[in-house]
Amino acid sequence: MTGAISAYHNPKGLSTAGGVSIDKEVYEGLYQVVGPRRISRFIEDLVRPHVLHLDLEAAYAEMARAEEREQTALEWAEAAVGDAGTEAW
Repeated sequence: MTGAISAYHNPKGLSTAGGVSIDKEVYEGLYQVVGPRRISRFIEDLVRPHVLHLDLEAAYAEMARAEEREQTALEWAEAAVGDAGTEAW
């Protein structure tokens, strides 16, 4: 036995997947392992990288810039703490 889900777009811009059939045993396994309200998200997270061609190079570059900014902010914060001294406010 398989299940199928009909497709539609809701007002929030999310879609209910259409025409997807899943073997009953697979669905039951998903239900037991992932949980009843997490199956859609679990499947989407697995499928997304395979169907949306993300620009991984750009994503890695952005991540590197974020790490550089974080390091700069940390250095600035540590320097500011050292400048505060022990005087009362």
